[in-house]
Amino acid sequence: MLQFDRLFQTIAELVMLYSPSGVESEINDGLMEKFAALGVNAWIDRADNVIALIPGRNRQKSIAITAHKDEIGAIVKTIGSQGRVEVRKLGGAFPWVYGEGVVDLLGDNQTISGILSFGSRHVSHESPQKAQQEDVSLKWEDAWIETKCTTEELAEAGVRPGTRMVVSKHRKQPIRLKDWIGSYTLDNKASVAILLGLAECLTEPAVNVYLVASAKEEVGAIGALYFSQRQPLDALIALEICPLAPEYPIADGENPVLLVQDGYGIYDEGLNGELRVAADRAGVQVQLAAISGFGSDASIAMKFGHVARAACLAFPTQNTHGFEIAHLGAIDNCARILKAYCDELSDD
Repeated sequence: MLQFDRLFQTIAELVMLYSPSGVESEINDGLMEKFAALGVNAWIDRADNVIALIPGRNRQKSIAITAHKDEIGAIVKTIGSQGRVEVRKLGGAFPWVYGEGVVDLLGDNQTISGILSFGSRHVSHESPQKAQQEDVSLKWEDAWIETKCTTEELAEAGVRPGTRMVVSKHRKQPIRLKDWIGSYTLDNKASVAILLGLAECLTEPAVNVYLVASAKEEVGAIGALYFSQRQPLDALIALEICPLAPEYPIADGENPVLLVQDGYGIYDEGLNGELRVAADRAGVQVQLAAISGFGSDASIAMKFGHVARAACLAFPTQNTHGFEIAHLGAIDNCARILKAYCDELSDD
């Protein structure tokens, strides 16, 4: 359904838009422009979700497909002397995943680039950095951002406790590896690209389809909980990454994954069955998995009683919450399944 070259370009554009949890205005602006260009009715709600509505044949029933638009990163805790800034994690971010390199501090008035730093290697046991060379896990408390700015310059830029830190655009450009894409923040910019693809190809689905680029998912699915509490839904389907790891029987490649359970509970068997039928109609083979250490907009919303039926459709991904790698075919096939589901869903 989605050409790989075009899909890659769309994801690349989304990746380059800042969106740390709670500071998502840059990607909001980009998405509103894209929905407007498609002629799709879209708005931003009070929880900062970007929502597009595709009216259905039956306007009395609705489903939602969500893809969170926020990315992990860090949040400023302390501004020290000599331009050193201390941060703590925002979502499931680890400093060793990013490595020493350029990061951006999204100040209120100006973005300040700095170097995520761990200290020198040529040291003895008299230096605390020595422990990092001897099988001790690197923590955010051991790292800092070197900005070479004065305290006054940082204050003028609006860098303060609460300022978000993300991997710099300087080193964020995705790479194409044959039919795979490698990039930071495929979780969950690739899923947002699927929403855009659905907005383009869904014309008259069976029921109303809300395409929700949800806010603040990485810090508790806050946007999806707000939306699902206020909008009655027959079903909520989350688009996500699925970790490739030896403990899960999931193959890399173009076959998407339908989750049956995650860290928040089980998914709805009936809805999963409907999605498997849709996958058959679309000519797509799906994998099934029960995973831990994971949650989605859908499982969290169902756990808290906001929706009766929830599912999570995902694409296999290496290096989750790092420099992720996923097959463009799996991303495209998620879109194919959902189009088949929305087109053939009963409107009774």
